[in-house]
Amino acid sequence: MNLREQVDLDNLPKHIAVIMDGNGRWAKQRGGLRIFGHQNAIKAVRDTVEGAAELGVEYLTLYAFSTENWKRPAGEVTALMQLLVSTIRKETATLNKNNIRLKTIGNTASLPGACQRELQEAMDMTKDNTRMTLVLALSYSGRWDITQAMQRLAEDVGQHKVEAGAINETAISQYLSTAGMPDPELLIRTSGEQRISNFLLWQLAYTELYITELLWPDFRKEHLYQAIVAYQRRERRFGKTSEQLIK
Repeated sequence: MNLREQVDLDNLPKHIAVIMDGNGRWAKQRGGLRIFGHQNAIKAVRDTVEGAAELGVEYLTLYAFSTENWKRPAGEVTALMQLLVSTIRKETATLNKNNIRLKTIGNTASLPGACQRELQEAMDMTKDNTRMTLVLALSYSGRWDITQAMQRLAEDVGQHKVEAGAINETAISQYLSTAGMPDPELLIRTSGEQRISNFLLWQLAYTELYITELLWPDFRKEHLYQAIVAYQRRERRFGKTSEQLIK
């Protein structure tokens, strides 16, 4: 039985998040510049998006560019932004063909104008698609997300749109950039690093973590299946005991 056949389609995570790590190391191992790794990561993105959609995953969130990534060398950031524009331009037709909607989370106003225009055009063109939602986290960090949520919530409290006593976890979730989306049940991180790197800090409270030593440019559908099968073998208790889940 191959890995695809081992996936229980009745127990799929509705939302999978991915920290796509290892592009620079992949390039260095081959004597190339870091951008060479980013360029070769596009195949991994295509395979993962296609594989998730084929299985029936509802949301796939890819950590594409963090707020901290702005600290990288200017040349690499510029090349990344150019790659982002060209990739979105090329892939929009494929997203439409596969009935996949594109969304973004993050401080996208900080992106170059060309990136903002390509993103908005792609989102407009795919907004009616229903098979799966692909979410690109761009200029995103979990702390940024919580901060902007608290700022907007405080404004609404100050304008008496929200009562302070009514603030609870559900209310806070509605102010996050992921409002309306289920929290990820599975987080995949490549390259073996064992941290969440300021990604979806609120949303990952009960997410199952799957870490692989594989570098992101080498990630393919079978590795996605492997992660999902590992997730499905775990017992998710949410604070309860195993005995309580059996009852």
